[in-house]
Amino acid sequence: MNTEQLTLQESIAVNVTPRYLPEQSNEAVAEYTFAYTVEIANLGDVAVQLLARHWIITDGNNSIREIEGEGVVGEQPHIKPGEIYQYSSGAILSTKTGTMEGSYKMCSDSGLPFDAIIKPFGLVHPNSLQ
Repeated sequence: MNTEQLTLQESIAVNVTPRYLPEQSNEAVAEYTFAYTVEIANLGDVAVQLLARHWIITDGNNSIREIEGEGVVGEQPHIKPGEIYQYSSGAILSTKTGTMEGSYKMCSDSGLPFDAIIKPFGLVHPNSLQ
C-alpha cells in the first residue's frame, strides 16, 4: 500500500451501532436477529465511492461466515469530503453473541483503489451477559 492509499484509508471513519431485534428473532430455533447502522464519514479532502463490501461474521461457536458483494443495501454511494453516508442492515446468528468486522473496497475520484477498515464490533443478546 502506498502513502496515498494509506492517507485515503485513514480518511474514512466507519462507526457501527448494533442492536438486538427480539421481534424478528426466534430463540426457540436459535435464530438471533441483529440490526446494525453504519456511518461512513469522509474526513479527507478527496471524494470516494464505495464499490464493494466484505464482512466476516463470527458467532458464539466461532463459526465464521463471510459475505462479499457489490455496494451496500443496493447502493454504491459517492461520499464527498465532509459527508457522512449512513445505512442499516442486519445479520442472523445461531448464537446469542457474535462479532462482525470487515472492509469496504473504495475508490477515490482520482481512480486510486483502497480498503476502508471496519473494526470488529459485538452482536450481543441483552440477556447473554447476565
